[in-house]
Amino acid sequence: MVWKLLLAAVLIYAAVCALAFTLQDRFLFPVDSALSDDPLPPGAERLELKAADGTKLVGVHLPPRRPGPNPPLILGFGGNAWNADHAAEYLGDAFPGADIVTFHYRGYGPSDGHPRASALLADSLAIHDFAAARWPGRPIVAIGFSIGSGLAAHLARERPVAGAILVTPFDSLTKVAAGHAPWLPVRWLFRNRMEAADDLAQARAPVAILAGGADPLVPKPRTDALRRAARTLVYDRTIARAGHNDIYARSDFHQALREALAAVTARKERPQ
Repeated sequence: MVWKLLLAAVLIYAAVCALAFTLQDRFLFPVDSALSDDPLPPGAERLELKAADGTKLVGVHLPPRRPGPNPPLILGFGGNAWNADHAAEYLGDAFPGADIVTFHYRGYGPSDGHPRASALLADSLAIHDFAAARWPGRPIVAIGFSIGSGLAAHLARERPVAGAILVTPFDSLTKVAAGHAPWLPVRWLFRNRMEAADDLAQARAPVAILAGGADPLVPKPRTDALRRAARTLVYDRTIARAGHNDIYARSDFHQALREALAAVTARKERPQ
């Protein structure tokens, strides 16, 4: 009887592990929650590009509301439940003097494909190259929110961006997942790897980090590890009592976001 119970427990645990492995993409990338039929704001332009594997990606460009000389071009990468059009509007409100470009992640309508971390990382490079060709000579700043911070960190390593701003960021998506499910062998099961700390350790672009002081999803040790890895950190701010999602409505966060952009684009503050 004891052996039968042990065998049943092992089989149940194996089934749970198999289910976690199979469904992780669905949990990590809730594509349905990002759907929206809201119209684009006046002046917005719909964008489209082909990823390296031929997948169609659809995005949006918001021109500056108050254009100045050589405004920055901001590439925005939202959280895993964000709609790219909403992300563009949020960034447009925060930075009315900048051009804003965001793209729907693959698998998030109207983009095609299936979302997976490795594909999104490759897509971030294609988005940068598209924007650099479309607006040549413009300083490009990547701003990533939550899971999008992993894409912005990757760009800071792989492309000559003017800067990267990482909001509620993590050092390793695998370690974040392992922390939330310590009873699972996450390091063996997890296939959606984003190693932002490794990227920042080799990045040359100026980096800003904005974190929530009460973030339950990305705990402080995960952001602290990212800070230690960053060689080019020029701005670091933790918003007290801010959580992972309510941080975006905070006026002190809005101010910190503007300060972060000023810091990463100030040449005198760039590390050599």
